[in-house]
Amino acid sequence: MNEQTYEGLKQQLLQTLNPVLQKEAAFNLSQVEIQQGFPLILLRLISDESADPTLRITAAVYFKNYIKRHWVIDNEQALDTIAPSDRAAIKQEIVQLMITVPEKIQLQISDALTLIAAADFPDRWEGLLPEMIGKLSPTDYRVNNGILGTAHSIFKRWRSAFRTDDLFINIKYVLDLFCEPYFQLFQITDKLIEENANNPAALEVLARSLNLLIKIFYDLNCQDLPEFFEDNMAPFMSLLEKYMVYQNPLLVTDDEEEEGPLEQIKTNICSVLELYSSRYDESFSLLPPFVPIIVNLLTTTGNEIKYDSLICKAFAVLSTFVRLETLKPIFANPDALQNMCEKIALPNVVIRTVDEELFEDNPIEYIRRDLEGSDTDTRRRAAADFIKGLLERYEDAVTKIMSEHINNYLMTYNSNPIENWRYKNTAIFLTVAISSLSSTAQLGVTKVNALTDVIDFFSRHVLCDLQSDINSDLPILKVDAIKYVYTFRNQLTKEQLLTVFPLLVKHLESSNYVVHTYAAIAIERILFIRQGKLMLFTSEDIKPYAETLLSQLFRLIELGQTPEKLSENDYLMKAVMRVIIISRSDMMPYVNVIMGKLTHILSVVSKNPSNPRFNHYIFESIGALIRFICPTSPDALVEFENMCFGPFQTILSQEVQEFSPYVFQLLAQLLEHHKGTELTPSYVTLLNPLLNPLLWEQGNIPALVRLIQAYLDKGVTTIVQNNQLESILGIFQQKLVFSRLFDQYALLLLKTITRRVPL
Repeated sequence: MNEQTYEGLKQQLLQTLNPVLQKEAAFNLSQVEIQQGFPLILLRLISDESADPTLRITAAVYFKNYIKRHWVIDNEQALDTIAPSDRAAIKQEIVQLMITVPEKIQLQISDALTLIAAADFPDRWEGLLPEMIGKLSPTDYRVNNGILGTAHSIFKRWRSAFRTDDLFINIKYVLDLFCEPYFQLFQITDKLIEENANNPAALEVLARSLNLLIKIFYDLNCQDLPEFFEDNMAPFMSLLEKYMVYQNPLLVTDDEEEEGPLEQIKTNICSVLELYSSRYDESFSLLPPFVPIIVNLLTTTGNEIKYDSLICKAFAVLSTFVRLETLKPIFANPDALQNMCEKIALPNVVIRTVDEELFEDNPIEYIRRDLEGSDTDTRRRAAADFIKGLLERYEDAVTKIMSEHINNYLMTYNSNPIENWRYKNTAIFLTVAISSLSSTAQLGVTKVNALTDVIDFFSRHVLCDLQSDINSDLPILKVDAIKYVYTFRNQLTKEQLLTVFPLLVKHLESSNYVVHTYAAIAIERILFIRQGKLMLFTSEDIKPYAETLLSQLFRLIELGQTPEKLSENDYLMKAVMRVIIISRSDMMPYVNVIMGKLTHILSVVSKNPSNPRFNHYIFESIGALIRFICPTSPDALVEFENMCFGPFQTILSQEVQEFSPYVFQLLAQLLEHHKGTELTPSYVTLLNPLLNPLLWEQGNIPALVRLIQAYLDKGVTTIVQNNQLESILGIFQQKLVFSRLFDQYALLLLKTITRRVPL
């Protein structure tokens, strides 16, 4: 590529930042990116220090995505769009480029390098690791951080990898080359941290290095305990112990929410301790000194949000320690057990002011953290898991200690319910923690503590909150009561659940976001309960409530005024889906209203799809209605097609990629319900666009194959007459049969063709 091409590339990249020109510029780039030399021109621009910084970052992002699109060839017949000489040149240049560019660009290049390494390292890129090791410096830690960050990105995939011979061969290759320089750098970094204890700029960079070194420690040890680490266990553990207690005011942040360098370092050390104590405890004789360190951390660390990840990980370590036979003398002591419960667990199950503020200010995030753990676990959940760990070993003693505190909390609450409601909140949380010995998100509690009576506690302390005014002044206690039913739904009988069910339905009218959302969550999970292979609740059981349920759920969903707010609460849409699935053909009287609501919501959220789960439940709801209503009458099928085709055509014409696979799947479902072998005009019109090879992207293929199968089943005569069979065979050959990912769909399509097409 000449200088004119280089300048043209810069202009096209700049235009991708302009919303008006972005689409055209992206298309133009897609046409030239397959030309030989294109990636090298990108690398030239990225390395050009005289170029506009924004342009360099844009080029780096484009390069990363280019590698993602083209480096791995899926289809065996597809042309390799990256010339071998370009591949070799990229590998030759990329490491040096990564360590010389500014940090924001470095992150993108590191990601690109990691993508290449995932495909080629080590077999087809033997020079990578030696080059990276050769770039490590005893003084230039900006370079070191680039190398260490990339090494971690490459190695961390081992954490979730299946144990295979090839995996261990790759790990051994890395260990043989990397361990010695890694250990030396770890020791040099430790020495430099001491020497720069009063140098904030240097300390910040060195702390980042230390954090990466600890992450890599985990990576290198995650599958098996390497001999090198076993031989050097004492000096490694001495360093980890040192930094678990390390303090330096220069590394303490003023921000109460953002995790600082010290918290990150200690959190990652805790991850290593959890790994070693759970996987290598027999080889790990240096555990005992860490017990008082972890206990001290849990009893002295503040309540600020920035410490949450550290506290949660420290609880995870202590939970693992509790289960170890070698540490039993430390934990089995009655006084120690009492202290663990009272000084470590109990302070962390009390609701914090920040939790109450989250409940009020960001209710959907409160729900996700409370229910799912969100991106990180909560202190309460971590403390509850620790209590469960104690219960596994010392069930009688821990149940007795906690029960006494629960009773005291309830007495305090009863003395002044308005003022002391937090005590009841803690009592209910602790009851759940000590009673639910085993549970899953899907099924709820599956094993209860025989020393507690969850039904009696419900009757005496929880039911009253469900029966009180739905807009109570104590909404968190309302949520506690609903969540108690949700948690112990499998311990309550069907008769008891049917008694509670109308109370939950009533709480959908609550003006409090968390209350009505938890009511929807509890209703959905109760309706999901199975008894053997059959659903516990039938359409007859919910018939009296179905119309009210759907009316209230749609009302709550439609409170959202923008596509983002409308689709924010996927729990509500999941409840809609579950009511439809349980009601089955009983939905017939309301089907037009329900479909009107669903297609309206779909039209709104398609303008900016932002919540994949919400979107999934919309389409599942429509699919369930088609499945249960269409077989009842041909008129129903026509009504569904009239209601669906408009929004579906809009989605396809506007190329809403997130929704296309769902649309194809539902179109297939509708077509499959047709009788006879004649296609209606609507389906005939739709077929040609469906045979456009550009539409057959990876995410669309399963649904499109099913749709084409439906076309062949219901209208093969029309397809043959319109000479469209050749296009179908072209897609079979170009997109399916030679693809390692989708060759099974090629077989499905071929079976339908051979079965339906006349010889």
